[in-house]
Amino acid sequence: MPLFTTIQLAFAFGILGNGVSFLVYLSPLPTFYRIFKRKSTEGFQSIPYSVSLFSAMLYLYYAYLKKNEILLITINSFGTGIQLIYLTIFMIYATKSAKIFATKLLIGFNIVAFGAIVGLTYIFAKENELRISIVGWICAVFSVSVFAAPLSIMRRVIQTKSVEFMPFPLSFFLTICAVMWFFYGLLKKDMYIAMPNILGFSFGIAQMILYAIYRNRKQQVLPDLSLMDLKEIAIDMKAVVVEIIQENVDDENKNKNKQEEVDSVDEKKDDNDKQDVALTTSNV
Repeated sequence: MPLFTTIQLAFAFGILGNGVSFLVYLSPLPTFYRIFKRKSTEGFQSIPYSVSLFSAMLYLYYAYLKKNEILLITINSFGTGIQLIYLTIFMIYATKSAKIFATKLLIGFNIVAFGAIVGLTYIFAKENELRISIVGWICAVFSVSVFAAPLSIMRRVIQTKSVEFMPFPLSFFLTICAVMWFFYGLLKKDMYIAMPNILGFSFGIAQMILYAIYRNRKQQVLPDLSLMDLKEIAIDMKAVVVEIIQENVDDENKNKNKQEEVDSVDEKKDDNDKQDVALTTSNV
């Protein structure tokens, strides 16, 4: 007789998955504290958080259709709430272009696409099993998108040879999280949960390898400028501009004086020539 039943093991991995997923959702806190402190989103992007929010909303809908999926409901409810908080902070401190892009993502994914999925599955999928299958496949695809979302950050790491914008805690907890939810889905015979987490584990390992390669590379960090520093720079620039203008004015005055001297000499020469002509004429 086995020590634990399949249901008990699935519940245990579900609890562990909830705990690790909770840490995954909290891992960007240092990033957003930095954004809040510097009042700027710097090089960070809204794509991972928008996609993660959409995935959490989809799994809430999937859990609602399957019934008795309290472990999916708890963690994805928390995920939906925390991602909304992250995106709100991002929208406050992002540049105008970044705000526009993030707004388009939210409208496209979380309003239009999610509304269309809920509406179309209720209209055209009359049987609940078919509805679960359709939504399950959609969830699997977007779970892969959540794991693949950091690919843009991985590309940036390779280009800049800096891990500044790829926090190690997020990569580590995503990998552990993928393992927990893979076994949960496997034990519950839910392929829509198990399959995408295989890819999630692979992406997590790849991110940690990149971190190990580039974590000791020196980063070129621009110094922060205070308001007084900016004022001093502006004053210095103004002084330089005034000095350049003054030099130009002095050069123009010198050139003008030289030209006047040349004209004066020419006039005297002309006068002398006229006098010589007059004398010659009188002698004749």
